[in-house]
Amino acid sequence: MIGVGGIHCVLPETMTAVGDLPEFSELDREAAAFAAGSGVRTVGVFGELDCGELAAQACRELLATHPTEPDVLILVAPRAPDVLLGSDACRVQVDAKLPNTFAFTVDGLGCTGSSAAWALARDLLVADPSRRGVLIAHASRPTGADRVRFPVTVIGDGACAMTITRDARPILRAHRMVTDGTFHDLFSVDYKQVPWYEWREECASPDRYRFELAMNSRLRFGELVDGVLADANVSKKDIAATVMQNVTVSAYEFYAGLLGLPIHPVCGESLADYGHLGAMDVVLNLDRLLAGGELATGDLVLVLNNSPVAAWAATLWEV
Repeated sequence: MIGVGGIHCVLPETMTAVGDLPEFSELDREAAAFAAGSGVRTVGVFGELDCGELAAQACRELLATHPTEPDVLILVAPRAPDVLLGSDACRVQVDAKLPNTFAFTVDGLGCTGSSAAWALARDLLVADPSRRGVLIAHASRPTGADRVRFPVTVIGDGACAMTITRDARPILRAHRMVTDGTFHDLFSVDYKQVPWYEWREECASPDRYRFELAMNSRLRFGELVDGVLADANVSKKDIAATVMQNVTVSAYEFYAGLLGLPIHPVCGESLADYGHLGAMDVVLNLDRLLAGGELATGDLVLVLNNSPVAAWAATLWEV
């Protein structure tokens, strides 16, 4: 009976159309066509706030409506740390006013970090019955100045916090994840030689991303979904809704066809409105799905998450 105690998402009020982004006019034809056809209509912009500030705000606002003192704070790392040598996780701890909470960071998994965090949170509660709950936080900002991440997606701003507690719903019924280290250097940013405003994310091979990683994802997700369904002793027909992260409209089509499971429309709506929010995507989509009122107690929700690190995760929740 370990599940979600509460979710809170912080989203910008200021929205910018993709075609109005400062870098859009400087994109080459292929990148501009990609951004225009990605399914992202607008992205939210938070101004000068950094990831630590946003993550701490999400924590404070969640805990204001769900009062608790978590035993553990897991910060899902942003694309780039706010500080080197210092601790972003401990910065969020103090800003969220959690002096007795142990804080650490889950890093190196990209978008899939949020799924790893809630699985780890469940395991921490199972391992020690004295623990009451775990707080998970993440904030999304672009790595540098540019938001168009060709050939992947378009980046928006946002932050989220969620608690994993005992006797809460939805219940985490089953979870599996896997990584493939051969893709560890597919994307990189040369941050040591240039100032932050000149940081540019570089894809070592767009073709490898589009084809080799996509084929790998086909295999991995098929195995993971079969695994979590077997663990829970259910089948695909028992799944009430499937959600995943917001990358592109074509990704939804690809995975829906691959798995034989329709991706819930809430994902496309989030993608169009806010763009890709990193590890926050699946948290936002799960929250919006639960708030929609279409699910009943006992319904099963499948959450898929992956990143070009490469990492993949599948989680089955029971409402």
